[in-house]
Amino acid sequence: MSDDVQPPVPLGPAFRGRVFDSFQVGEVIRSGARTITTADVVAFAGLSGDFNPAHVDESFASTSAFRGTIAHGMLVQSVVSGLAYQTGVFDGTVVAFVELVLRFEAPVRPGTSVHLELTVVEKEAEAGPKRGWIRFAARVYDQTGQRVSDGTWTLLVARTVAKRRYPARAAPSAD
Repeated sequence: MSDDVQPPVPLGPAFRGRVFDSFQVGEVIRSGARTITTADVVAFAGLSGDFNPAHVDESFASTSAFRGTIAHGMLVQSVVSGLAYQTGVFDGTVVAFVELVLRFEAPVRPGTSVHLELTVVEKEAEAGPKRGWIRFAARVYDQTGQRVSDGTWTLLVARTVAKRRYPARAAPSAD
């Protein structure tokens, strides 16, 4: 099995997600990258209500220990959770995001590209046949390879694929 997961290709009604039993301890899933923009930081401040000047006031932030504005840590986590979903491995099979444990190790400035590496570190099937818990080491890196956050994600993952209950994403047109 390859360590790399390719960027997602929009699909019709078929599931791309992987079920609990298909994950192996030690397996690494790598996401694509996304650049965090100033617009992302401003939008997240508005959405979250976190207008800490370290995030939104360049004049103030330039005099801080960070020497410029930085993205909210939770913005970065939100972005990489989307990148994880875009790999396709969780499409239609994640029941719940159960736990998130994080340590922020380096600031992420607007203009920084981030990607995620998830390593399966532990699996535990529930007593019934429907689902199981998977704990992933979740490491976020910038475009230089510097780790910007480290932690664990615990997901509840289906053991079989249930019938889709929500509309499928449309395939792109050939126009």
